[in-house]
Amino acid sequence: MSRVEKVAEELRKEIGAIVQNELSDPRVGFITIMRVEITKDLQLAKVYFSVMGNDLQKHKAQEALESAKGFIRRLIGQRLALRLTPEIIFKLDTSVEYSIDITSKMERMKDELKKSKSVDTKT
Repeated sequence: MSRVEKVAEELRKEIGAIVQNELSDPRVGFITIMRVEITKDLQLAKVYFSVMGNDLQKHKAQEALESAKGFIRRLIGQRLALRLTPEIIFKLDTSVEYSIDITSKMERMKDELKKSKSVDTKT
């Protein structure tokens, strides 16, 4: 594992802990930090998060993270031994929802295929 990957993983853990334990904003809701992508110079970190809820709750969670960005960055600077604390960009990760949607569509297609086969064998 490279230094960049190690720093990204440490950032993911720390930001996740901060969001779960230290943010008191009610807009945060059920946020999970999915992954962090960090530039090779360690100056910019894209933090991908997932939120359980509807579009309004996701939007409010994004707003809450954006407003807490400075606080989170300051805590990261205190906790991790980095020369520079990376700038943080929060991005909503919809890959989990996409996977669930694809899985449900595949299940419906399988059910329809079974139904059509059972109708074909009866005729």
